[in-house]
Amino acid sequence: MIQDKEKRKQQAKEAALIAAKIAIDRNCKDVVVMDLLDRSPATDFFVIATGTSARQTRTVAEEIIRDLRGLKFRPFGKAGYEDGNWILVDFVTVVVHLFNDEYREYYDLEMLWGDAEKLDLEGITGNEADN
Repeated sequence: MIQDKEKRKQQAKEAALIAAKIAIDRNCKDVVVMDLLDRSPATDFFVIATGTSARQTRTVAEEIIRDLRGLKFRPFGKAGYEDGNWILVDFVTVVVHLFNDEYREYYDLEMLWGDAEKLDLEGITGNEADN
């Protein structure tokens, strides 16, 4: 049973890092992965990124969904596609939040979950994680 839990945690972390890499590679800003393993009963990781347009955030969300399907992750729910200000894709163990600047500042998930560890994203792509 412990092995299954550890495997699930590792798979969730891998999926979160893949989602972050996609956001970084698609020029999202301020990409963050927050480890919520011991802090939230609802999910293990948040991936948070800021897009420059609704079109960009929708494209990034679609690419994340497509690529995580290869790891057997299916979205449990999606919201915000219509206006693109805040797109949420819930993979249960990983929740992806793609914001525009205004919504990210207003909802400030990083402050709300300020005690959560942020994963080091340097090295997951050739670019800096905080461009």
